[in-house]
Amino acid sequence: MNAHREPAARDAAPARPTRWGIAALFGVVGALVVGIVVMAFVWPAATSQPQNLPVGISGPAEAVTAVEDRLAEQDPAPFDLHEVDSRDDAVTRIEDRELYGAILLGETPEVLIATAASPASAAALRNVATQLQLQIDDAAQSALTDQLTAIVGALKSGQPPQLPDAAAPGGASEVPTVQVTDLVPLAEGDATGAGLAASVFPLVLGGMIGGILLSLLVQGVVRRLVGLVVFGIAAGAAITLVMQTWFGIIQGDWALNAAVIGLGVTATSALIVGLAAVMGPAGIAVGAVITMLIANPMAGAAAPPQFLPEPWGAVGQWFVPGASATLLRSVVYFPDAATAVPWLTLAAWLVGGVILAVIGHRRTRAELTPPAEQLEAAPVG
Repeated sequence: MNAHREPAARDAAPARPTRWGIAALFGVVGALVVGIVVMAFVWPAATSQPQNLPVGISGPAEAVTAVEDRLAEQDPAPFDLHEVDSRDDAVTRIEDRELYGAILLGETPEVLIATAASPASAAALRNVATQLQLQIDDAAQSALTDQLTAIVGALKSGQPPQLPDAAAPGGASEVPTVQVTDLVPLAEGDATGAGLAASVFPLVLGGMIGGILLSLLVQGVVRRLVGLVVFGIAAGAAITLVMQTWFGIIQGDWALNAAVIGLGVTATSALIVGLAAVMGPAGIAVGAVITMLIANPMAGAAAPPQFLPEPWGAVGQWFVPGASATLLRSVVYFPDAATAVPWLTLAAWLVGGVILAVIGHRRTRAELTPPAEQLEAAPVG
């Protein structure tokens, strides 16, 4: 009877307590992980600032030089100025997403903006318009003061005052007003642009969830890839239904928007599936780190990629979140913009994930298949 009681007694024995040092180490590691996550999400807002924004400029040489010199005094320079031939040239380049706006100097000063390209860049250009208006008003006030001083001086000396043409009857000139024109405004359902910017994170998270579920719950590489395609199509349709049909955050061609969103979500899922196939469960963690902690902060969704420290804004466009955000904004608001690069970027991540999934499947099958020698030596029956 004692022999029968000993195994039961061993099974009922309480688990050995974790050592104090190990428990403290887990606490430190957990705090470091939380700190890294917070840093990744706070970093864009903390380091983003107006800099290197491609903006057009045209007008008299003296006025253009004065603006360039004024901007050169700032560190970093908020704009990367490109001379445009005319207003039409500036409009075309803004609609092609080559420029974020334009400063047109001359007798009728105007600042062109495209809020849909980036509310942050539009705000920076509106500030330029305000500064230009203040300078024009100050110059007009200074000129008027000089004229009045000259008239008073002439009257005191007993000489007839020399009236300027602007002061003659019917010759009064108006002070120019800087016009601000929004060429590409945001959709009515997303007046501040916060909806489109905030949608990037759920898209990234949705793609990760799809990849994790397919990796853990579906067996067989072909079945996983079929599930990946079905998930991408369904997710693209569902998300577009919410963002465009329900909330009106995006506009334009419904099917094209769904294709962009579906491709972005599928590319993220494919990365998770591929890494999990090659590395096992650790691949899911690696994919999450790449997508959430590295690529997502550099996506440039809330502010232009140029506002991030160099070269991270440009690097972020080669990852799925950055390419997805740029492509979606282009197809929604800028139909004339070139989109080949983000399309190819998303396709490359998708194909890369599929290749990794196939490689992982073949390697696993080879490991599970007994060598031919063992099959021949094994007894029959």
